[in-house]
Amino acid sequence: MTVKDYDIIIVGGGPGGLTAGLYSARANRKTVLLEKFLPGGQIANTAEVEDYPGFEHISGSELAMKMAEHAKKFGLEIVSDEVLEIYPDDRLWKVTCGGGEIYRAKAVIIATGGSPNHLHVPGETEFAGKGVSYCAICDGAFFKNQVIAVVGGGDAAVEEGMFLTKFGSKVYLIHRRSELRAQKIIQERAFANPKMEIVWDTVVESINGDTKVRNLSLRNVKTGQKSTLEIGAIFVFVGFVPNSHLTRDELKKDPNGYIITNDRMETSLKGIFAIGDVRAQLVRQITNAVGDGTTAAVAAEKYIEELEHPH
Repeated sequence: MTVKDYDIIIVGGGPGGLTAGLYSARANRKTVLLEKFLPGGQIANTAEVEDYPGFEHISGSELAMKMAEHAKKFGLEIVSDEVLEIYPDDRLWKVTCGGGEIYRAKAVIIATGGSPNHLHVPGETEFAGKGVSYCAICDGAFFKNQVIAVVGGGDAAVEEGMFLTKFGSKVYLIHRRSELRAQKIIQERAFANPKMEIVWDTVVESINGDTKVRNLSLRNVKTGQKSTLEIGAIFVFVGFVPNSHLTRDELKKDPNGYIITNDRMETSLKGIFAIGDVRAQLVRQITNAVGDGTTAAVAAEKYIEELEHPH
């Protein structure tokens, strides 16, 4: 089995990973970015980005493509493969992939983001891809002129719910509390949207159907009253779990599993950096992922410099 040597390995191809790749390659460090899917991460599934400076409106997939092309121009190598494990090898780090390849480097930048949470109710797994979805831009168009349910109360749930009003005849936003967590400006747009209706204090008890989703069994958490909602699809946006499990040696994490770093993006393991949604921080936006990527690349370069030329 061949081992491929690099200066820096970046695991994950979202905005943070691509930015780290751009800066690492630009610093003339041999850099490879390993991404299971297409470059872009979460933003590749975002219909419209309007909070990234310089772009009033741009689709997530287009922004991801521009970032990837930009980084490649500086020499970043992007490989489509799934990373299985990161482990130490003398003073270096080895990364094993699903395709059988092994990569080795002096520094690794973890930019793996997270995976969507599930509701864990009857019917959710059974109807996955048959009316149950976690990605509005991927699947919204399949449900034109149908009634759509969205579960959640944060930015993602409300934004994706509004996006789904382009397709659905009606969108019900089901939230277990009596107020939303989404930013006020996003909430105001939702309340003003005639196709959106918010179902407060309610949880989904089961997803029902035959060959596809037909209806939801709901329960009001305050009154206990049960009801049925006829729908064609349900989109779930109830947060996500960080993909912080790849290192053989345990990284220091917060109680929710997010990797703890310092201001240089250094983790508790020497030579391992973490950026973006996988690390513990206040905000999870494209802008701070990009900032993290810049910091990590510069810090990784300094770390390698010290390894190569110890004082």
